[in-house]
Amino acid sequence: MLAKASLYRSCQVFSSGIIFFGSSKTQLLIPRRNMSFHLGGSTLKVSAKLFGENRSRLLKELKQKAPKGSVVVLEGGKDKKRYNTDADDLPFRQESYFFWTFGVHEDDCYGIIDVDSGKSILFPPKLHPDWAIWQGKIEPESWFLKKYEVDEVHFHDKHTIRDTLRSLNAQQLLLLRAENTDSDNVLEPAEFEGKNEFNVDVKLLYPIMAELRVFKTNLELEVMRYAARIACDAHKMVMRQVKSGYYEYQMESLFRHTSYFHGGCRHLAYTCIGASGENAAILHYGHHNAPNSKKILDGDICNFDMGPEYNCYASDVTCAFPSNGKFTEKQKIIYNAVYKANQAVFKAAKPGVRWTDMHLLAERVILTDLKAAGILKGDVEEMLEKRVGAVFMPHGLGHFLGLDVHDVGGYLGDALPRSKLSGLKSLRTTRTLKERMVITIEPGCYFIDTLLDKALADPELAGFFNNDVLKGYRGLGGVRIEDDVVIWEKGNENMSADVPRTVEQIETFMTKREDHD
Repeated sequence: MLAKASLYRSCQVFSSGIIFFGSSKTQLLIPRRNMSFHLGGSTLKVSAKLFGENRSRLLKELKQKAPKGSVVVLEGGKDKKRYNTDADDLPFRQESYFFWTFGVHEDDCYGIIDVDSGKSILFPPKLHPDWAIWQGKIEPESWFLKKYEVDEVHFHDKHTIRDTLRSLNAQQLLLLRAENTDSDNVLEPAEFEGKNEFNVDVKLLYPIMAELRVFKTNLELEVMRYAARIACDAHKMVMRQVKSGYYEYQMESLFRHTSYFHGGCRHLAYTCIGASGENAAILHYGHHNAPNSKKILDGDICNFDMGPEYNCYASDVTCAFPSNGKFTEKQKIIYNAVYKANQAVFKAAKPGVRWTDMHLLAERVILTDLKAAGILKGDVEEMLEKRVGAVFMPHGLGHFLGLDVHDVGGYLGDALPRSKLSGLKSLRTTRTLKERMVITIEPGCYFIDTLLDKALADPELAGFFNNDVLKGYRGLGGVRIEDDVVIWEKGNENMSADVPRTVEQIETFMTKREDHD
């Protein structure tokens, strides 16, 4: 039997499904067994085939566009520490492009794809033996090979990646430099010893990978459907338990607990927005200096925007409802306006339709209902042109969803340049819709004093408002209804349909909650 150190020095997997260890003189053949991501119980089992399929899609594009001798080198994420301490900031979560390609959950990894041969190679970190004292068992290379179903695995140290690239006769390295059109942040290319010995291209890879991420495979959609279902279950748990006297953070805590305890979702896709009452008019409430800390009052509108992620795939669902389970007439008017907009967009958002037009459709529906309620007056089309819609919905209608809650690719393809107009400038994409895009539909209507006061002070806008009626809605907060939608030619799929949505459904659901209590 080979010594353990030499046994796991390197390993390869062949198409026969056999793992080969050792030198030409000594061979050990072990049948290959598939591993996957699964947290037991009723949680979803995710096959490593998902990421093998992603690599195949990437290779197909690169074989058409990359020169011979090209090799992709990606660097995974690194564990982050709190300021000036050695303590973890949060449980590690993998960088999304690396995860899309390899499905690897461990930090400090590298990955290589040889474009000519199609071979995929994973490089986990070579850990000091003492690591096992604090962090647990150090898995061998064979464990990573079996779990992630790549072609080779080598622990990396100072020169491992460079030497592997030399053995592949790499003529050009394709590195990822990924710009983000929402944050203006840049994911910088991989860094490793010996990088300067090779020709490097940092332009080819990003638009290809980002565009591939826009269109979800069947296996990706399976994970996203699961994440959306867990989000719906957690939102319904909050609706069952919410009462006046609770604090917003307690509802956030309940959502987190339900998502993790019942759904295996350790990570949330974004910071919870657990707004109630006037706070429901704060678009990113829950962040920074607004930490979901208000006591919920009887009759407050609750605007809860919360979504877990599973196996790094995000959900993003917003539910709005009264804390006591019964809408006031004014709350009902605003809720129904937003719900109508949500449904109108869901029906109209077909392949070939530009997302900018869907945003304007949502505004038109909401403005029409606000006019019917006496809050506004005048011609709705003129209101659209003068951007009155942005006074009530200053954010964009929705965004791509995937491995990031605001997923990539919004301004690739046939996207129009970002608008400079109010509301429209906040759109996270302006593209024409196509099948397999996953996008959120999240119209909203808010009574934000800053925007209302500014509009009333503008001679071009003030004439559209009935200020006496408007005063009765100030302080109401706001309503947002957000669904996670897959675009299909045959008709769109709402992955978050399993929550009460109409006024009647919400009131009935919350009444049954009281009976259950």
